[in-house]
Amino acid sequence: MQYRAVTTSVEGFVQQIACCYLRHGYWFYVEGRVPEGKRAESIDQKLIAKYGIDVSESTRARRKKAGRANLQYIRHESTFVILATKGEHRFFEEEANLIRDIRRVPIRYAGYSISYKPGGRNKDGSNDDRWHAHVEMDRDQFLELRAWFSERALRDSTDRLAMAFCALPIAPYAPVRRQMLMMLREVNRIRKMAGKKQLPYEILPLRRRVVKPFGDVSSKLRN
Repeated sequence: MQYRAVTTSVEGFVQQIACCYLRHGYWFYVEGRVPEGKRAESIDQKLIAKYGIDVSESTRARRKKAGRANLQYIRHESTFVILATKGEHRFFEEEANLIRDIRRVPIRYAGYSISYKPGGRNKDGSNDDRWHAHVEMDRDQFLELRAWFSERALRDSTDRLAMAFCALPIAPYAPVRRQMLMMLREVNRIRKMAGKKQLPYEILPLRRRVVKPFGDVSSKLRN
């Protein structure tokens, strides 16, 4: 099967990294852009071949057992990321000055911040000490949206505000949902002080659409 590297949407790019690569230990990364005037497909082929990324699952398993790193390559439009597991590989020597650890430095792309963190809470309220992919709005995106909603809180009707929340250009991963709730509470606080109708929490788009990263959008939904 041909190695698939080019995602067709921002949502697919983020989902593939957060939901597939991070949980398998691909924590070290280099982010880059296709140089202007260069063919993106040529850059893809060059980097995939250079680091031996297009290999079978059995080869990946043998590398892991031998203490060698495995790599993945993913691109959306002109932005690409090479991710690696821990282990020996020329990647760590040749990209030494550019490599980041996603547990310390998030990948920021198209208004998202993607990281890998421990903690959180289980459904029963107990602490969860396991590590998880963490996808949220990056700080600039969040502050910009929060300011916009605060400014529109009294100017727009509840219907228009509800439509704006539903049209937020970012998938509602759990951290994003918390950010949405923060913005909604701020809007309701401002409206309450002015004696205006509150917006119900039900207006928030809290279910994430699962997409096919390298193909068409699926109709499947995930809580």
